Amino acid sequence: MRKIEHIGIAVKSLSDSNDLFEKLFGVAPYKEEEVESEGVKTSFFMNGPNKIELLEATNPESPIAKFIEKKGEGIHHIAFDVENIYVEVERLKKEGFVILNEIPKKGADNKLVVFLHPKSTNGVLIELCQEIAD
Repeated sequence: MRKIEHIGIAVKSLSDSNDLFEKLFGVAPYKEEEVESEGVKTSFFMNGPNKIELLEATNPESPIAKFIEKKGEGIHHIAFDVENIYVEVERLKKEGFVILNEIPKKGADNKLVVFLHPKSTNGVLIELCQEIAD
């Protein structure tokens, strides 16, 4: 893992939260995107070298809707940038981590993503991200 790629925050209203974080950071989100397969709308903010992803559920069965129902709004995951997501998944499996989706899937912001089960990472949902080559 090379660096923290972003911190994901589950929100009830992307519009309201965009306004809040725009005031907090002094900049508008640089991108908004819907990931239909995950039932989520996202927006991304840059704060210095750091990226924050806000996530709003687009349907009541989505992982974000279930997270908010159970825990309320707040930090949902920490994402790490990896050079080769396939190699990293194999390495982490050998180390005993529970992988939620062993086959990387397309996520937001032009990334391939894999998630590690929070039960194997001290209660924190970890996302691995690899930039998709153009």
